[in-house]
Amino acid sequence: MSLPPSNRPGGGGIQSQPLPPPPGGIVAPAPPQGQVPQGTAVAPGQPAPLPPGPGSPRNAPQPANTAPQPSDEVVVAPSPQRINNPTAVFSGLDKITGRIISFDVAVNETVQFGALQVTPRVCYSRPPTETPNTDAFVEVDEVTLQGEIKRIFTGWMFAASPGLHAVEHPIYDVWVTNCKGGQSPAVADVPPEAPKQPARQQQQQQRRTPPPPPPSAQRPPPPPPPPPSAQRTPPPQQPSLFPFLR
Repeated sequence: MSLPPSNRPGGGGIQSQPLPPPPGGIVAPAPPQGQVPQGTAVAPGQPAPLPPGPGSPRNAPQPANTAPQPSDEVVVAPSPQRINNPTAVFSGLDKITGRIISFDVAVNETVQFGALQVTPRVCYSRPPTETPNTDAFVEVDEVTLQGEIKRIFTGWMFAASPGLHAVEHPIYDVWVTNCKGGQSPAVADVPPEAPKQPARQQQQQQRRTPPPPPPSAQRPPPPPPPPPSAQRTPPPQQPSLFPFLR
């Protein structure tokens, strides 16, 4: 028995119907798409607000403001200081005997270790207050059996990484370990800063301190005393002719 496609099991389309509201409930009709729901205030001249949703621009994360603010403090890292040392310290290894020898070489001088001639050109180090970093520019020559001098290494050696720029020789190995003889830069003592008082305490102190008195008016100096009046001396008395009458 052949049934039409609509009546075959699984052959018809799937139909969906909205569920009826619960008993006693009031369901408000959904507004059309693009229309503002009732009860939403919209200012005149403003576009209608978009409905909230996962793809709504209103729910999109705002980009963070990474521009520098006036209150931000700009910290500039100081340039690293290096000390120019007059002497470089090397370690030499004899691969046949396994013996390690430490020796000092002055800058621009040559010291021979086995069949190698080591000549440091500069040797830099860092102050004790910074991260240790010792490096040197070295030239290494090999003296062959025929008496010829052959350059086998020219470059920087780092004490923290001896294998970074190593001398390639089948019998001997040389690397820099330290620099010495240099003077570290003098650091001036910074005076301690006075503790800052809050603004309120400063205002209270300014209110409590009375204003300075006005400068007193300068009085003119008193007049000099008058000269002493001339004392009149009485005239000399003439001798009386009748002394008994006195």
